[in-house]
Amino acid sequence: METTNNNTQNIHTKKNWLAPLALIVGLSILLIGEGYFGYRFHQLSYEQKRIKEDYSLSNNITFGIFSVDKWGDKISAVVDRRVKGFNLTAGQKKDMRKEVEKELHGLVNKAVSEVTKPQKTLGGKLKKLAFNSFVDVDELHAQVPSFAKTIVAKITSPTSLKRLKGVAASKIDELEGQTYDSTDTTITTVERNIYRKYHVNSASAYDKLINSRLSEIKKETLECAEGMLGCVAIALVLWLFLRKRVQLHVPLFVMSLLFAIILLTVGVTSPIIEVDARIKTLEFALLGDKIAFTNQVLFFQSKSILGIIGTLIEQPKPDAVLVGALLLLFVVILPLLRIIARGVHVSCGHLFGSRKVLRFLAFDLGKWDMADVMVVGIAMTYIGLNGILKSQLSGLNMENDTLKTVTANNSALQLGFFVFVAYVVYATILSFILKRIDEQNGPCE
Repeated sequence: METTNNNTQNIHTKKNWLAPLALIVGLSILLIGEGYFGYRFHQLSYEQKRIKEDYSLSNNITFGIFSVDKWGDKISAVVDRRVKGFNLTAGQKKDMRKEVEKELHGLVNKAVSEVTKPQKTLGGKLKKLAFNSFVDVDELHAQVPSFAKTIVAKITSPTSLKRLKGVAASKIDELEGQTYDSTDTTITTVERNIYRKYHVNSASAYDKLINSRLSEIKKETLECAEGMLGCVAIALVLWLFLRKRVQLHVPLFVMSLLFAIILLTVGVTSPIIEVDARIKTLEFALLGDKIAFTNQVLFFQSKSILGIIGTLIEQPKPDAVLVGALLLLFVVILPLLRIIARGVHVSCGHLFGSRKVLRFLAFDLGKWDMADVMVVGIAMTYIGLNGILKSQLSGLNMENDTLKTVTANNSALQLGFFVFVAYVVYATILSFILKRIDEQNGPCE
């Protein structure tokens, strides 16, 4: 009888040991999955940030609309096309012939008046006599149309036009060479380095590659976010199924805290907001042609929570440094400290040698945890900043006969923000669960 009782007790002990182990192993697999998705999410987010920073640099308004060299190149191209494409129509040739005839008639009349005016010298009188004797003025005027036709035909011949176009083009090139600023070398260096980095050799190929890669990153990042949040959701669902298995609550809660750490880490290190203001198109009419600039970036910034904190701390102003330090404390350090304290508390461990300190960190520190306030602050900042940008950019939109500009505000909250929101929601749920566990188990002995 005693042997049977011992066997039964051993079976129960084994079951009590196997269930938590199986739970920990299963959750560890989920945790690894969440960690992988979080790592990929972070990588892709920063790759997207780097690509957009490179694009904003190569398409910066300083190297476009504000560059004398760029304007010179575009104006020169328009004028060059007009010069090379210049040809006289039949009507224009007819008008030219009339003008030439008019000038020739004027020259004949001037020459006749010069010769036939009263002469004082013997030589002049002899020239006048010879002119009146041998030259028929009416006949000269009659020959003017044929002379004019010959002159116009010579001027408008393909050879002459080619020579004239060459002279005009050389003068345009000379003028272009005299008009420059200091951005030419910088533009060339930036473009060469960026094209080499992305293995392209033209602006069109670069734009095509960037747009394609950004689309891929957007899709992959969304999939990673879904995978990461899916792992967290499964961990939460387990609480529903195991709510009556009190002996599994401690390992389940500790593992749940590890899920929260990954969410917090990804949330504070990944970009949360992107500010992108640009002139989408600028078209300027010149000589019946259009000079166009596209995607001229006015301003671009993409920041994570840690990036914002770092920027504030690096400022020379003490108040900015103080704000950065407070954000680091209340948004990053205290939430992490609360997670650790909760894990130690449910495990009936000790922290700093005092249970009161541990209980304060696990329960009462929540009023100083500003992660939820940070979410509201980021959302309000985005709404306000987005409104200001739209208002300012709308003033740059214009359209008339010679100029057309279209601006674009591509500012947006990034997926990193929503991951951070997910952490805040998840941490709130864990706080509720911790209170239930504490009520059920009572104080640790």
